[in-house]
Amino acid sequence: MQEIIIALMNRFGYWGILLLIAIENIFPPIPSEVILTFGGFMTTYTSLKVPGVIIFSTIGSLIGAVLLYGIGKIFNKERLMMIVSGRIGRVLRLKAQDIESAEQWFEKRGNGAVFFCRFVPIVRSLISIPAGMSEMRIVPFVLYTTAGSLIWNTVLVVIGSIVGEKWESVVAKMDAYSNLTLIVLVIVFVSVAGGFYFHRKKQ
Repeated sequence: MQEIIIALMNRFGYWGILLLIAIENIFPPIPSEVILTFGGFMTTYTSLKVPGVIIFSTIGSLIGAVLLYGIGKIFNKERLMMIVSGRIGRVLRLKAQDIESAEQWFEKRGNGAVFFCRFVPIVRSLISIPAGMSEMRIVPFVLYTTAGSLIWNTVLVVIGSIVGEKWESVVAKMDAYSNLTLIVLVIVFVSVAGGFYFHRKKQ
């Protein structure tokens, strides 16, 4: 995977970075850490510049996020409520009221969730779907997504440009961060799902 990413970036430059980051937002297993830190390293031996890499990667982040937001809009609250009203809802012990509660939570905290989740591996991509499902207004979504992505991209691109040929050491540390984050997310999800299930079972 890493070799393919590097080959595409070496061949297509800014546009390769934009495309790869857009795909990474839709398909999280593609590591943005490799794209961004290597992109920073490329500024030390090619005509690419740090601001250009940051701008094109941020545009790619926004494109991917908006596509997932659109999927969330298609798979809207009404359709989800219809699903939980049937057999699937009974199996998962979900009700239409739960969907309403989740939407109300997102309406109150959606801006912060969209912004801060841009710094969390995997979640930074997936957060765009509930944003679309809750019909978060597109302008705030774009603004907070752009702001969060700009910060994340800038940090990794600048680090890549500073460490140069040692960029892979940064990727290794980011992999550790991603793995730790994933473990925490799994624990949180299992805990919340278990608590929710047993709460429903008592009712």
